[in-house]
Amino acid sequence: MTVRQTRTTVIRGARIHGGAAADLVLRDGRIAEIGAGLSAAGADVVDADGLIALPGLVDLHVHLREPGYEASETILTGSRAAAAGGFTTVFAMPNTSPVADTAGVVEQELALGEAAGYVHVQPIGAVTVGQKGERLAELGAMASSRARVRVFSDDGFCVFDPLIMRRALEYVKAFDGVVAQHAQDPRLTEGAQMNEGTVSAELGLAGWPAVAEESIIARDVLLAEHVGSRLHVCHLSTAGSVDIIRWAKKRGINVTAEVTPHHLLLDEELVRGYDARFKVNPPLRRAEDVRAVREGLADGTIDIVATDHAPHPAEAKSCEWQAAANGMVGVESALRVVHQAMVQTGLMSWDDVVRVMSATPARIGRLDEAGTPLEVGAPASLTLYDDAPTRPFGRDDLHGRSINSPYLGRELPGDVRGTFFRGAATVSDGVVAESMEEVSA
Repeated sequence: MTVRQTRTTVIRGARIHGGAAADLVLRDGRIAEIGAGLSAAGADVVDADGLIALPGLVDLHVHLREPGYEASETILTGSRAAAAGGFTTVFAMPNTSPVADTAGVVEQELALGEAAGYVHVQPIGAVTVGQKGERLAELGAMASSRARVRVFSDDGFCVFDPLIMRRALEYVKAFDGVVAQHAQDPRLTEGAQMNEGTVSAELGLAGWPAVAEESIIARDVLLAEHVGSRLHVCHLSTAGSVDIIRWAKKRGINVTAEVTPHHLLLDEELVRGYDARFKVNPPLRRAEDVRAVREGLADGTIDIVATDHAPHPAEAKSCEWQAAANGMVGVESALRVVHQAMVQTGLMSWDDVVRVMSATPARIGRLDEAGTPLEVGAPASLTLYDDAPTRPFGRDDLHGRSINSPYLGRELPGDVRGTFFRGAATVSDGVVAESMEEVSA
């Protein structure tokens, strides 16, 4: 990893993990001191009185679109958007062009992330060649490359063939990797436009049944148990899926799962307006499912929050519902949505937020230098968050190339006021740095 040498910074009066206030001294990319009344000669001073200091957020599921789909997003613009949301590490999904199924492509992504400098961009490798589900990609070569890939996924497509899935689980055991499954039976979801249920019947839209997700998860946790390998379930969205993961964990199966911010807050009733900003895969589910995934996240059944940040050009969303692309941008709004859905409801504390949005996603992705607690000697990657205000989420909050956010105009609590990546301020006073070269020594 490239470490930029940065100026010394003193952060004064921040509430560490939402608790007691303290000063932090950041020096040479590390937290050098934590205490009261700290100072350092020639240091930049940040007044963080009342702000919550969290370890830099880690997103295990983003789509940065580069190479191949730069009209939607680039690694630079996606990194800048992630920093605006308080993230310091993002895992980039492989559905690019060419697909990230070789060592060469993942190393290119890693280098582009290093050049941008806003966050650590950790590539995810494809499970199968071209994400076609026919034969395994170069898993070992990607794992041993400079990118050191440990997470593999065909996200956007389910690894539907059980033999291919078994072989992938067996293969990644050799280097402590994990297969991250997009749980969607393709035969049960052909032509699907929204969650299958009463609302889809009323609107006359083809339904995406919950069992299409749940059946794949059930199969895969049993395969993971049989092989003795790690399985991760992407964007879990139904009450039944929560039950299956809960059962699997009680059985001792090595499975982890993620939920997106939008599945914690939004439900299928929003589809009634045919606004394509709410079209996503898996679809927005019933209110009962929203309650179930919130409870599953609160009790630890669901391990992490991951955004599934999916930028699209305007024309892909400014069209009739059936023709619109699936997906939502989410890195800029994620922390504020979790604040509303989980903290304000009393389901989680700020320590819990650290667990599900920083420490555990870093652990799943096997990144030792990410998601560490704010303590002396730890990397100086952290977020300063103001939990007091409430304001509408707007276009000015978006810093990537696409604006397909489901939260535009929606009142959300909080505000990311500062983000530091290895000691360099990527966001100061709520403003994203124009260029990381300008803030590096």
